[in-house]
Amino acid sequence: MRKLLSMTLTACVAAWSSGAAVQADTPVTYTDEGRALFRFEVPDFWTLRTGGPREIEDTDLGDARAVSRVMGMRPVTDDNVWMGFVSPSRVSSIQDGLRYLEDIDKFLVKDPTVTSTRDTRIGGLPAHVVRGTGNRSGRGVNFTATVIDLPRGRVAIGVAILQDGADPSYVDALNAVFASFRSLQ
Repeated sequence: MRKLLSMTLTACVAAWSSGAAVQADTPVTYTDEGRALFRFEVPDFWTLRTGGPREIEDTDLGDARAVSRVMGMRPVTDDNVWMGFVSPSRVSSIQDGLRYLEDIDKFLVKDPTVTSTRDTRIGGLPAHVVRGTGNRSGRGVNFTATVIDLPRGRVAIGVAILQDGADPSYVDALNAVFASFRSLQ
C-alpha cells in the first residue's frame, strides 16, 4: 500500500507542475494581517478548518513553536487524507521554508524519511517539493511538503498527508488544489 501511495504522490507532483485540469470548486483566500497572500480551491465534499496564530509545544522537550494561521482540509468521508497551507511570517525564501519545516516536522509526521526532493513551479512561482514517508498516530504515511516562493518576501507551505489505507483516488483532488493555487500579491 505504501508503495502504491508513493507512486501516486509522484504522479501528484507531476500534475502540480503541469497545471492539470482543476476539479476543485470553492475558492479560498489565505490572508495575513488583512493582506491577501494567495488563493486555492477546495474540492466539493471536503471540510476546511482554519485557525489563527498559536503556539504548539513538543511534550517531550517542553519546547514551544510558533505556528502561523493554518488552513487545513480533508475529505468529509475519509480521515486518512489531510492537506494544509500556512504562510509563516518572517519566512521569506524557499530555504527559510525548508528550515521552518524542520522545526515543525515532528508535529506533522513522526520519524520522517525523505524519499525525494525537486524544484518545480506551482502557480507560475518557484517551488521546492519534498516527498517522504513516516508515521502519524501510529500509522504509516506518505507525505509531500511544498514550499512556494511568493512575491514580497513570503512563502506558502503546503503539506499533503495520506495515511496507510487512504483511497488513492483522493490524489486527483490534491492535484486540483495545487493546480488552482495562485499568488494574490
